[in-house]
Amino acid sequence: MRPGRTGSVVPRGLAPIALVLPGFVLAALIILWPVLQLGQISVSEVNRFGQIRGFVGLENYAAVLADPDFLASLLRTGIWTVGIVGGAIVVGLPVAIILHQDFYGRGIARVIVMLPWAVSITMTAIVWRWAMNGESGMLNSGLRGLGVLDTNVTWLAQASTAFPMQILIGILVTVPFTVTILLGGLSSISDDLYEAARLEGASTWQSFRRITVPLMKPFLNIAVVLNTIYVFNSFPIIWATTQGGPANSTDILVTYLYKLGFQFGRLGEASALSLLMFALLLALLVLYVALISRGEADR
Repeated sequence: MRPGRTGSVVPRGLAPIALVLPGFVLAALIILWPVLQLGQISVSEVNRFGQIRGFVGLENYAAVLADPDFLASLLRTGIWTVGIVGGAIVVGLPVAIILHQDFYGRGIARVIVMLPWAVSITMTAIVWRWAMNGESGMLNSGLRGLGVLDTNVTWLAQASTAFPMQILIGILVTVPFTVTILLGGLSSISDDLYEAARLEGASTWQSFRRITVPLMKPFLNIAVVLNTIYVFNSFPIIWATTQGGPANSTDILVTYLYKLGFQFGRLGEASALSLLMFALLLALLVLYVALISRGEADR
């Protein structure tokens, strides 16, 4: 093919496709091929060694959907995801606003806030498991020293306390990433807007509500989408602290999936659950993006 006016060997209309194609092929190899493999396993009878015995249709899907543990894990995953993502936003936004201000020691404060992000999530969960030990944990010792508790609490031995504490750990490890995104958004807002608002007599709350929140919406949306993907599939915290116990009462979908596949050897059902989780997460993200787009179009 002869070069065009621009000297390129690729026609102008095909240039965008040529630029995107390598990334698409790489994504297909990394994502689409495993999904296709899971699709094949999910409609087959598979022994615990991964050998396909025959075609069973949708029996694996039906078995998963009829399992009470699946429905309980699905509800718990919703609470887990909303609690951590929402908590990270609620905590992260004020922290980001404070760290955006110019004060002595701001650099050190930013480093301290980012430290949990630098530590392995599994190690963080293990440290908290030790801290929440019912007999010798630092959490009980500290709360007794402050007079909050009279006796030790077995935090991880009952779902009523274990699951809320796991959500709090999840918020702790999610806040640094959220703060990073929000700091980038705050840095993009011109100080001239706040100066103009002060000259017009606007209070700090009015400036926050009329300037900060509207201009931060794109960054808040990014934080919500990325954190939802991350938290929905988060495995280490639950597994390192309770392994889904006691009596599966803290299982979320990803730990329930692990048990199906690697503890019970039900690989066909585990593959079906993987695809159901993929479809559910994709549908939620598409719905969220559609609602955000519609809201921006209506303004």
